Amino acid sequence: MSSTLEPALTLRQAIKARQNVTYTNSDGPCSSLSSATHLVIPPHTFAKSAPTRFRKVDVTTATGPQDFYTLDALYLAWSLQHASAADYYETGSRERAEHRFRCGLAGGQGLRTINFSRAGETTTPPGTPPPRSSNLASSSPGKSKVADTPSSSNKRRYIADSHDLEVVKKIKHSVLRGTKHNNFSSIKTIYADKLKKMREASKPGAPASTPAPTPDLKMQARKARNNFPIIMISSSPTALITMHNVKRFLQESVFETSQAARERAKAEGNTKPDDLIPIYRKLTHIDPSGRETSTHARYLVVDSVEALSKFGADAWDRVVCVMTTGQAWQFKPYRWNEPTVLFHHVKGFYVSWANDPPNNRIKDWNVTELKIDQNRRHIDKSVVAHFWKILDTWTMANKPWLMKA
Repeated sequence: MSSTLEPALTLRQAIKARQNVTYTNSDGPCSSLSSATHLVIPPHTFAKSAPTRFRKVDVTTATGPQDFYTLDALYLAWSLQHASAADYYETGSRERAEHRFRCGLAGGQGLRTINFSRAGETTTPPGTPPPRSSNLASSSPGKSKVADTPSSSNKRRYIADSHDLEVVKKIKHSVLRGTKHNNFSSIKTIYADKLKKMREASKPGAPASTPAPTPDLKMQARKARNNFPIIMISSSPTALITMHNVKRFLQESVFETSQAARERAKAEGNTKPDDLIPIYRKLTHIDPSGRETSTHARYLVVDSVEALSKFGADAWDRVVCVMTTGQAWQFKPYRWNEPTVLFHHVKGFYVSWANDPPNNRIKDWNVTELKIDQNRRHIDKSVVAHFWKILDTWTMANKPWLMKA
């Protein structure tokens, strides 16, 4: 029995000499590592749980034998060095060896440890503690006993790993330096022509360039001021939205029947509604600084082509919305009298009661249904908000100049 030799070095010498390593226990030789208590490395015998000189990867400072790999773990890793990871873990579980050995020594250090028998040098992996004598553990067949004497205070001189020194490392300058070579000659040519023209223009005697005619700001402001979006509604007296109640519905988000609105207007002395009703909509914006600003957008509502003609020849270009009751006769005097063509150029809304059955006539018209509840007035605000959201989205996609106006 060996009590003074280092198990790992003895195993290395035996493997280099192609000697067979056998197992033994109290009953004599055995064939399984799991049933063995000792490893016979001729001419020595070691306890299979004897600690070696190889410290575990996850241990920075060794305090005892439990911080080093045991002899059976080292031998198992070497014997299965060509096996797959799955075979290693399966065998390790079956043999009850230390499973973390292969994972802990993955990479260059692990390969040098496992293949130490092939190397002709005696250099150990970086970070490996110096070999210890019998002070570490006893390898007798009886009880392994750890000595209480402190380890030697002599430290080995650090030997840098030659492979690590040969690797070319990247520094911050090489990382920031790109590998692609960009050619900016085309940009240089473009700006060279521009600079040449600027120098020639700055020379005395150069002909002055003719200034472009400036547009009349007053005319632009007047045109933008008159370029309000137009909403057309049905002139049918049975329509839910008429000239009597459209202003309160779209501006105040409150629906009242056309009959009630007509009687209220008559009581106020207005017997006939105007053929043009302006709708003022308050828009609130919050800038990135958190400041809230409010603006007012103006829309014009008409219910006939005659009233629309008062806005000029381009009036239909300003129409953004048509509210319909589902009756095709409404579109006969329009520029586009076919519903499928009309609602390709303007946004269509079909207004009906919430409990009305589906109208099959509008399924191919490309219109959005606007459902109004007969009794619950508290949901009118959400219905109107949905209307403005859909209309704003369509207008920005198809006629954005009307939103800016």
